[in-house]
Amino acid sequence: MAVGVYAYLDYRAFLRDHYAARKAASRAFSYRAFSKRAGVSSPNYLKLVIEGKRSLSAKMAERFAQACGLDADGSRYFVHLVGFNQAKTSLERSQYYDKLTGFQRYRQAHKLELAHAAYYSEWFMPAIRELVAAPRFREDPQWIAEQLIPAITTAQARQALDTLSELGLLVRDAQGRLVQSDPLLSTGAETRGLHIVAFHRAMTQRALESIDLVPKPERDISSLTLCLGRGGLRNLKERLQRFRRELLELSALEAEPEQVVQLNFQLFPLSRAATRRGGSR
Repeated sequence: MAVGVYAYLDYRAFLRDHYAARKAASRAFSYRAFSKRAGVSSPNYLKLVIEGKRSLSAKMAERFAQACGLDADGSRYFVHLVGFNQAKTSLERSQYYDKLTGFQRYRQAHKLELAHAAYYSEWFMPAIRELVAAPRFREDPQWIAEQLIPAITTAQARQALDTLSELGLLVRDAQGRLVQSDPLLSTGAETRGLHIVAFHRAMTQRALESIDLVPKPERDISSLTLCLGRGGLRNLKERLQRFRRELLELSALEAEPEQVVQLNFQLFPLSRAATRRGGSR
């Protein structure tokens, strides 16, 4: 039974499952047989790639796609998938992700994942989800669009409501009104998903724009520059994580929420850590 490549976002997992399926179908199939089909001399090359001990160049990815018997579209998808997994920067990874989502069969296999990506790709998605909790909320795309800073289009507001409902983040209560399915929603302490990275970028840009768009009494933008040891840095991260959880719990206790606000946390090094004796860091 053939393994569909479009269901995968990890090329090593696809190769592992492809090999297992071929091996189950024919005991004669082996790592050596795959290497021969791919035109590589090392009989265990596939095994090393699956285990993460070797990576694939773009040219070698094409050979592997051919050895897997993928058609033209499937081969292109596999090559982009290799680039996606091996990208060195979030920007490069995002570019490959855009190529993957361009395949119709990928979109068919990852409908829910694409909906999650849509939620985090637009800064106003979380804002609208929170706005729903306000007693003055009106399920009117034009009204919603005008409430946000900066304002969005009516079409964007309408699409946001559809996406939030599709993801189950908004549901209807007994009276038929839109409400949050759960008052608390967090991306986690250190999520590395691609769309989460895009979300953080968008919200950082909103923070920059707020300096000019929002009066000073209505915002608080400040920073600290500290010198910490390894233990101090770890403790600071733990304190920040606890503080985020406390703020989420406080927001859930709001009796009459009126305004959606964004609170960003950024913690990053401005200097290199000292090298300890023995070369370890």
